[in-house]
This record gives sequence, C-alpha cells and structure tokens, in this order.
Amino acid sequence: MVLVTGAAGFIGSHLVTRLRALGAEVHAVSRRPQQARHGEIWHAAHLNDAGETTRLVQSVRPSVLFHVAGEVTGSRGDEVVRATLESNVIGGVNVLAAAHENGVKTVFTGSIEEPRPGNDQAPPSSAYAMSKWAATCYAQLYHRLWDLPVTVLRPSMVYGPAQPDTTKLVPYVTLCLLGGHRPRLTRATKLADWIYVDDVVDAFVLAGESDKAIGHTLDIGTGLKTPAHEIVERLYRIVDPSSKPEFGTTPDRPHDITQVGDVTPAADLLGWHPVTELDEGLRRTVDWYASQESHKESRS
Repeated sequence: MVLVTGAAGFIGSHLVTRLRALGAEVHAVSRRPQQARHGEIWHAAHLNDAGETTRLVQSVRPSVLFHVAGEVTGSRGDEVVRATLESNVIGGVNVLAAAHENGVKTVFTGSIEEPRPGNDQAPPSSAYAMSKWAATCYAQLYHRLWDLPVTVLRPSMVYGPAQPDTTKLVPYVTLCLLGGHRPRLTRATKLADWIYVDDVVDAFVLAGESDKAIGHTLDIGTGLKTPAHEIVERLYRIVDPSSKPEFGTTPDRPHDITQVGDVTPAADLLGWHPVTELDEGLRRTVDWYASQESHKESRS
C-alpha cells in the first residue's frame, strides 16, 4: 500500500498510473476531491495543516509515502514567497513529521534548482528553488537525527503528456503550433537538462522498492545540457516543419542558471538510467496533445 501526495499534479498523476499498473493499492492525495481513474483511492487534505497531515498518514498507514506535492513556479516575483514557503517547506515538514511518527519509508521530491555540486552550489534563483532547498535540508535532517528512511529525488526539467501548467515551454509551444498560432518566445538561450516524465516515474518506483538510496539525495536527469531554443526548434520540426520560430519576441527571464543533473549516483544506487531520447519524448508529447485537440473538435 502506497500514499502519493500531489497525485493530481504532473509527476504525481503519472506515478499513480504506473503504481496501479504494477498492482499497488494506491492512496492518492490532493487539496481538492478527485475522481478515480485507475482504481486509486482519493483523499482530500491540506498538507500545510500538521494535524490533517498526521491524521491522513495514520489512517492510511502506507508502506511507502511518495511526497510529490508542491507549489511549482518559475516566478522571480516576491508574491510567490509565502505560497512556496507554506506548500513546499511547511507542507514538506508536516509530511516528514507524520512519516517519522508512523515509521513510513518516504520518497521526497526536491528540485534540480537547489544548490548542489552540479551547479557549483549556486544560490537559489527563485522563491521556489529556495523553498525546495529548505525542504530537502529538512528531509536530510529527519534522516540524520531521527533515522527517517527517506530518499530525496531532484528531477531536472520534466516534460511529457498531460502537463497541467500549459505555460511551460513544451506544452505552450506545442499547443500554439497545433492551434495555428505563433508562440511568443524569449531568446531561449537557457541550458537545461530535459527529461521525459516516464523516466522520472521509473526513478520514483525504484526508490520506493529499494533501500539502497535511503539517506541520499539524487539528481534525476539525463546529464545533458540542451538550450531551450533547440527544444522549440525540434517541436517546430515535429508539428510545423514549414515554419521557423521567432526568438526574442518576449523578454528573457532574469537570473536563470544552467541546471544539469549528475546521474551517476542514481545509476549506482538505484540502477536507474533515463531511456527516452529527446526527439522520441517530444514526439510522444505532441501526439498526446494532438489527440486531446482532436477529441475537443469531435465533441464540438
């Protein structure tokens, strides 16, 4: 029996689907009531409420808790400080405390944007990155001081089908092109480590099954740097090869830092490797969004 927080989100929903396919009894958590799609059991809970979180874990008593919930935002504005603090830090600590109290093995979600060897310990460049760093530090603290069996996975730039935030680069450009619109683009020079969502789910499942990575914090990426403009150009070749993107039509986001994962520790401890090539992952993603658009047209 497993418990998945953030189960209605991007990674969480894919993780629930995989775990159910593997035959697990899955208890899924969201802030709002959800309808089961794969036989999972839904719970509505606010994880920034300590009592509510503890009661949830006590009632389910999972063998593994996958904490994937969080406030994800690339904003550089101070208006997101409180939301990321309450969701990612306070919510994360509440989950860790409830897991410790009930002796539950935990797979905790960090971020590639945290200070780490792969980015020369660069300071967080956003409120989101700061909050994820703090939450990871608390996870490490719970392991060191109180022996919580926790593994932290830090996914890099995740893309794939059914990404709820369609302002993210891959769904935004894809949906613009499928709809016959020209996306507004920055110069798209940022280098990032792009990883397909199914590969990320593979890592979570392996971390839940194995004890070898307990106490470790692992990057989950490809180890490859790909500029954002190359992602856009590949999407154009898949969807609209007769057109070319127009870069620089909207301002660049400030303080972006190159983020690339060190995948060797995950390979050594989990036996995990990314398997989806970038072109194949992007093509699967485009196909999914195209099928959704076709369904919309058929219903109208």
